[in-house]
This record gives sequence, C-alpha cells and structure tokens, in this order.
Amino acid sequence: QVRLVESGGGSVQAGGSLRLSCAASRYTYSSYCMGWFRQAPGKKREGVATIDSDGSTNYADSVKGRFTISVDNAKNILYLQMNSLKPEDTDMYYCAATGGWRSWYVCSPRTDFGYWGQGTQVTVSS
Repeated sequence: QVRLVESGGGSVQAGGSLRLSCAASRYTYSSYCMGWFRQAPGKKREGVATIDSDGSTNYADSVKGRFTISVDNAKNILYLQMNSLKPEDTDMYYCAATGGWRSWYVCSPRTDFGYWGQGTQVTVSS
C-alpha cells in the first residue's frame, strides 16, 4: 500500500526558509502527478504547487517566485522549498500523489489525487 509521509515543517520567522519533504513508500508509478496543498482549521484547502513526471510545474499565485516544487525520482521523495516565508503561509501542509497517471493528463491542484499524507505544520511568525 502506498504511504506518503511529510516532514520538515516547523516554526520560522518571516523571511525565513523551510524545505518540506514527502517520502513515498511503495510508490512504483513511473508516470505521476504530485502536489503540495495547505489547509488551516475551518479554511478551504488550497493547492500550493504540483509537478508531473515530465517536470511540468504549477504554482498558486500566492507562492510564485518564493516556493519551488521538485522530485527526487531515485529516492521517491517530493520536496517543497519555501523561501521568503510570510505569516500568511502558516498552515498544515499536505503532499498528494496520483496513481495510474497518463502523460497527456493535465496536472493541477484540481487533479484527483488518490494518495495523501498526514500533514506537517508550518508556522511563520512576524
């Protein structure tokens, strides 16, 4: 069974950086769409960034130029490098991945992700 485990969250001051990791165990798909989402209690989940197996990326306007999504295919780890963090970036961050992806599909936050992690908390203080 596929399992996604996030790590790297924590507390930082505004302007700081964090790198989130998402280790995907038993994930054997060579074609995929993966993404990072965030959600605070009582708020709607927001797609932060997505990446597919062709390397195409998609970012929310609020994080463009500050966050970078990447994948280490050899290690099956998804990353989210977060720079210039702002207090409004405070949230629980979740990684997600698809199964059975096709290269002509469009990878975006609206994709139907079948696998989700448990989340890692990011807190940015002013």
